[in-house]
Amino acid sequence: MEEIINKVANSGLVTLDLEDYYHQGERVVYDLKDNLFMGLILKEKDFREFLKSHDWAQYAGKNVAITCTEDAIIPTWAYMLLTLQLEPHANTVVFGSLNDLEEKLYFDAIARIDVEAYRDVRVVVKGCSKHPVPTAAYVELTRKLQPVVQSLMFGEPCSTVPLFKKPKTK
Repeated sequence: MEEIINKVANSGLVTLDLEDYYHQGERVVYDLKDNLFMGLILKEKDFREFLKSHDWAQYAGKNVAITCTEDAIIPTWAYMLLTLQLEPHANTVVFGSLNDLEEKLYFDAIARIDVEAYRDVRVVVKGCSKHPVPTAAYVELTRKLQPVVQSLMFGEPCSTVPLFKKPKTK
């Protein structure tokens, strides 16, 4: 009987799964539309009173995207004041959508990756995951790994798309 050889296991490929860097914390949107007078304007005095009386502890450990979904002109200082209230409690605060928040969480995680662990290694960036991984995270990971890896591929070890191969030096 002929022995079955697992060529993938013997290939020397290292799989990097961005899903491993998914932040488990809850994601919430703080929409400034709820602070608008008649859905149109933000009154500074009323907003400052709200900031003093609101229970900010409810955002403890959460990841918060701040935005305004109404077509209103919101002064920049309002977002800054809101951030000052959220920052002591929330894990992360960003301006923008939930997608912007997800990108920030992944960018922070990617920034902590020790690229030296991938020096001269053949890396496969896994493509399938349970949690949606923003395309921007794949771009950032590629940018970070390209200077050190021997080669970079996308997909699964058994079926990869080659992306980059370090040129051979003479």
